[in-house]
Amino acid sequence: MNCLTQYLELYDQHFDTIEAHAPAVLNKLRQQARQALENAVLPRKGAEDYEATDLNAVFSLDYGLNISRLDFDIDPAEAFHCDVPNMSTCMYYTYNDIFHRSKTARKIEGGVVVESLAEAAVNHPELLEQYYGQLASLNDPTVALNTLLAQDGILVYVPAGLSAEKTIQLVNILNYTRPMMVVRRILVVLGENAHARMLVCDHTQSSGVDCLASQVVEVFAGENSTFDYYDLEESGPQTHRVSSIYVRQQAGSNVLVDGITLTNGFTRNDYLVTVDGEHAETQLLGMTIASGTQHVDTHTFIDHRAPRCHSNEMFKYVLSENAVGAFAGKILVQLDCPRVEAYQGNRNIVAANTAKMYTKPQLEIYTDDVKCSHGTTIGQLDDEALFYMRTRGISLDEARNLLMQAFMSDVIDAVRLDTLRDRLRYLVEKRFNGTLTNCGNCSACSGAPLTPP
Repeated sequence: MNCLTQYLELYDQHFDTIEAHAPAVLNKLRQQARQALENAVLPRKGAEDYEATDLNAVFSLDYGLNISRLDFDIDPAEAFHCDVPNMSTCMYYTYNDIFHRSKTARKIEGGVVVESLAEAAVNHPELLEQYYGQLASLNDPTVALNTLLAQDGILVYVPAGLSAEKTIQLVNILNYTRPMMVVRRILVVLGENAHARMLVCDHTQSSGVDCLASQVVEVFAGENSTFDYYDLEESGPQTHRVSSIYVRQQAGSNVLVDGITLTNGFTRNDYLVTVDGEHAETQLLGMTIASGTQHVDTHTFIDHRAPRCHSNEMFKYVLSENAVGAFAGKILVQLDCPRVEAYQGNRNIVAANTAKMYTKPQLEIYTDDVKCSHGTTIGQLDDEALFYMRTRGISLDEARNLLMQAFMSDVIDAVRLDTLRDRLRYLVEKRFNGTLTNCGNCSACSGAPLTPP
């Protein structure tokens, strides 16, 4: 059975309630999304390439939806202490899919806007009319379903010439008592010569209940803007996350996107970057540590539509036990785009015979005078290095952990925030030695101890 049918029926039965609790600019796209879903089937992308993903099974469970937008009168900051040590951030929360401003955390200043899409529809309607839904493709059924059901989200707007001095931190908390589908949208707009950094963290509090987190992110980077987007997932074993991040870069912009999965159940991350202006720079990075039955599937697409641009892409996986990883990446260089430099890499350690890794890197080039490369490796830990370390009194487990940490070091080193880079080293070390059960600052997020890879 096509699992999308149940969502179309739900929308048809409750569209009055869904639209009554959403701003008009979100409602405008619902009929287009519904039409796109009429004959759509999951899985769509990648199904012909490998057997790693079954999105139809992920969406088939009978999830509940909070279409009446019931909320709790809480300040998440009082229960969830998600500050990164020694890093000054402006903290915001979504509790399931309800946006919250912390009453106690630092607030953004200097003309930078962080607010819900419902607020933005009143305060900045021109931004939503111009940008919302303009990048996210309804040809992708997961995006079309998100567009059909989304009732709110978050706007981050940095006007031309301004900088967000503090990192914008968004903490997504999943907490529920029955199977729940959480639908989120994030819209980021940077004007010309604008600069910002954003850290998005996913945490599951109800680790024993199924949840489906559907997320669509759209990032518009204006000319000569700079934007860092760090996406850190520490969710539970029964959390299913399907995320699509779209980026459009104008001339001279510099964008770094870094996806980090430390704990999860099932994760599908799509990254789609369109480079529309000369001298733009793109860094697309990711790392995954998976054990047990964890599943992490990454699809990337960097579309170079302008000459004299540079992109660097690197994704790394460490898999153990029965974990499954997948990577399908494509770089496209269009006609009349000389002097493009584009590099793609996927490096993987499969630490158990029962773990599986699927990988498919691609280059598609339609112009001359470019420097492009791609490659992938799948291997195990170096036996000679392990032997060398053990002869010097290091235990086997410690030697394995040290080698795996070193394997991840170049992805961590690419983080452009010193304090976040140090924090990631700490979290990765805890993950490899099996002691990472939460972010470490509070006891609100809990989960079963993980087996080290």
